[in-house]
Amino acid sequence: MAIVVTLDVMLAKRKMTVTELSETVGITIANVSVLKTGKARAIRFSTLDAICRALDCRPGDILEFVDE
Repeated sequence: MAIVVTLDVMLAKRKMTVTELSETVGITIANVSVLKTGKARAIRFSTLDAICRALDCRPGDILEFVDE
């Protein structure tokens, strides 16, 4: 079982940069990059909420379950 982060796809769809997202959400560029590359081991609901608001999406648009 794996959770795949598709944040990069949503950023491209919204034509938003990592820098713009980090400024809007209030987290560092490094933390956005960790999320974007799928190397994050956890995410706060408040951060997920802020990302979804900034990108006008739902959590399922940036997180995907893949059965291995």
